[in-house]
Amino acid sequence: MTQQLAVVMDPIAGITPYKDSTLALMLEGQRRGYHLWYLEPGDLYAEGGIACGSARTIQVRDDHEDWYELGGAQELALHEMDWILMREDPPVDAAYVSATHLLSLAERHGARIVNRPAALRDANEKLFALHWPHLCPATRVSANPRLLREFIDSQERAVLKPLDAMGGDGIFVLKRGDPNTTVVLETLTEGGTRYALAQEYLPQIREGDKRVLVFGGEPFPYALARVPAEGETRGNLAAGGRGQPAQVTEAERAACAEIAPSLRAMGLELVGLDFIGERLTEINVTSPTCFREIDALFGVNTAGAFFDHLEAGQ
Repeated sequence: MTQQLAVVMDPIAGITPYKDSTLALMLEGQRRGYHLWYLEPGDLYAEGGIACGSARTIQVRDDHEDWYELGGAQELALHEMDWILMREDPPVDAAYVSATHLLSLAERHGARIVNRPAALRDANEKLFALHWPHLCPATRVSANPRLLREFIDSQERAVLKPLDAMGGDGIFVLKRGDPNTTVVLETLTEGGTRYALAQEYLPQIREGDKRVLVFGGEPFPYALARVPAEGETRGNLAAGGRGQPAQVTEAERAACAEIAPSLRAMGLELVGLDFIGERLTEINVTSPTCFREIDALFGVNTAGAFFDHLEAGQ
């Protein structure tokens, strides 16, 4: 019997296919004979206690000009799917959280969802790493501009981030005494009402912000170093960084081994750990990327390795 794979994602028409990891996963699922269903978050709904979706069949192609074809919508009970991939990008706002609650209803009736909805709610990508502070750079999280300014002064140079963005959005690097400090902190904290993260600046960023993909707690051996463009401090590919091949170091493997029991217990099957100079900076759980870049640099099939992991646990 053909297995059913549903993918909840942002509009597929708006992706960049040659570097989209969700498309890579869909292509691999299709190659393996899964029947693919496509849903956007707004397609999810509940009928009583049953999570449902207005899903469309989809065929995907590895073609940068013509990468998908949608069928007509059908109303489905989500627990009838063999697997559901939740691949909506941040921000993790109220609408995102509501979608995870609907997916939790599906899970209650037997759906297998990657990543588990409760874990998506609990594991903030900027804060989750702080459960292992000895692996991280010096970090302070606060909505109070005074506390953030004091942290910058103590470090002489610090990276500041919002807690709910991605792709390098809203990231600032400030030095002690920077005349822009007040306005940056007012903007990031929305006048002291929104939390922001301040982190020790790591000069090793010049060598790249390394993405290590982790499947079921095990690090994939091939990694991507995202090296900032000239004059930039952000390695994110969306911010102009360039990808370079990288191997997972022993220190990074040790960090993965320490974190792995928590990932497994929470149902975080697909995670992206970010390292700068072997210090853990983020744990990405919503829609970890870099599959396509790793494939191109190493000649491997990252999505295939992930499906091998999933199917081994069936």
